[in-house]
Amino acid sequence: MPPFSPPQSAALERLQTLFEAHFHEHSEIGAAVSVWQGDQEILSLVGGYRDREHTSPWTHDTLVPIWSCTKGPAVATTLTAMEMGHQTLDMPLSKCWPAFGQHGKASLTLGELLSHQAGLAALDDPPPFTDHAAVLAALERQAPHEPRGHGYHPRTFGFLLDAVVQRLTSATSLGSLWREALAEPLGFDLWIGLPESEHDRVATIYPGRMGISQTAEEAPFYQALADPQHLAVRAFRSPAGLHAVSEMNAPEVWKAGYPAMGGLASAKGLAAFYAFLATGGVCAGESFFAQSTLEAMESIRIQGPDQVLCRETAFAAGFMKDPIDPNGQKRRQLFGPNTRAFGHPGAGGSLAFADPETGIGFAYVMNQMERSVFPTEKALRLVRALYGEHS
Repeated sequence: MPPFSPPQSAALERLQTLFEAHFHEHSEIGAAVSVWQGDQEILSLVGGYRDREHTSPWTHDTLVPIWSCTKGPAVATTLTAMEMGHQTLDMPLSKCWPAFGQHGKASLTLGELLSHQAGLAALDDPPPFTDHAAVLAALERQAPHEPRGHGYHPRTFGFLLDAVVQRLTSATSLGSLWREALAEPLGFDLWIGLPESEHDRVATIYPGRMGISQTAEEAPFYQALADPQHLAVRAFRSPAGLHAVSEMNAPEVWKAGYPAMGGLASAKGLAAFYAFLATGGVCAGESFFAQSTLEAMESIRIQGPDQVLCRETAFAAGFMKDPIDPNGQKRRQLFGPNTRAFGHPGAGGSLAFADPETGIGFAYVMNQMERSVFPTEKALRLVRALYGEHS
């Protein structure tokens, strides 16, 4: 592992000050921040409570639903399955899943799926989220939407990845392979399918408050939500059900381990995962990924107007990237200033990423959501502080 310069102590102190201010400036209930560099946690902040009634303090071991931050470890698991099955990102999904090749999908590749180019964000006749077999059957008979192009798959993504993992390995689910191949060997406190023994550590999550102003970048997405036929609406309704935030507080949902949005993690576990990726996927001298796979995690495969999120997005092989302008500069900075960084946000404000240029893994999680698909200023100012930027 190359030597990395640690963040300045003043930057970490400012990050802590901003985090503490969340509890009186942003009505934070409970939250945590973890920053790792290599195999060391260099900052761990926790505050507030696991519940609105303030009966259970948030601790370093508190778990919380992380919504689409689950997609990061789900992608890493899928890439692990790809390597175990001796395949590449150019593999047509129909090679391991023949029934999937119907209706123009025979040549659709794993790389296209991971970078949200499959055109399967929405289902014409969405079955219940909890009926796994019915969802897979619907995906098999679904024709990609036209133009197929570039469009985030908020919910179907997890079912597709789970199906690929099961067909490339002997695993019973993506969540079980995550535990066996990555989480348990590496000690990540991050779960895609939470056993009952861990349920007493989970914080209650609460929906975003009404009246929060939207930015100009967010406005087109919220305008799209007023049209029931818009792809954005259909995507967030496919499969059907699990729309209320309160449903994510149900133990049966925690146990189910939905790979697109059903993970639970401590900030420490989520940041440690990304620090592992930021330092080349090596632990105790063992490389867990081929170099080509690591490069695919951070290399943009698609960038442009996103048909679902209604803004410019960029994706590598499964991980989100900050879009880059023609001069090689970032157009936005969800993941800090460095162009190699990659990660994934979660609905309501959670944020996690890897920065291979500094060896840093960062995670911010909380239980009071905000009404935003992307992280808001609350999280972004923590990232800026980490890199010594004042705002």
